[in-house]
Amino acid sequence: MQTVVIVIHLMIVAVMIGAVLLQKSEGGGLGMGGGAGFMSSRGTANLLTRTTAILAAGFFLTSMFLSWHAGYSRAPSSIIGTPASQGQPAGGSPIAPPTSGGILDSLKKADEQQQGPAPSGPQVPRSQ
Repeated sequence: MQTVVIVIHLMIVAVMIGAVLLQKSEGGGLGMGGGAGFMSSRGTANLLTRTTAILAAGFFLTSMFLSWHAGYSRAPSSIIGTPASQGQPAGGSPIAPPTSGGILDSLKKADEQQQGPAPSGPQVPRSQ
């Protein structure tokens, strides 16, 4: 459902951009041209203005629907990743930092395993 509305939303956006670019501005814009069109300039201006207004309303409605749909099934959650409990007050017990198992601890252990035991003192280079 959401994908269909997003596609409709993007189509409305593309057509609305085209309708706005075709409108006459004070300097002429992309809508400049001779009077030998299929409609008079006044009729074209009214048609483009109404089209832009309808597309803007469609854009607004699809935006509101997408916003509502995104928050419809949203449940409160914690930024840490654990689900927030409904009974716990906002200023509840503080969360303790992890004591082990972090990424830095695992990197440190991997580095220690690769290096082996540290030398007891300076070593003399040996020839082979």
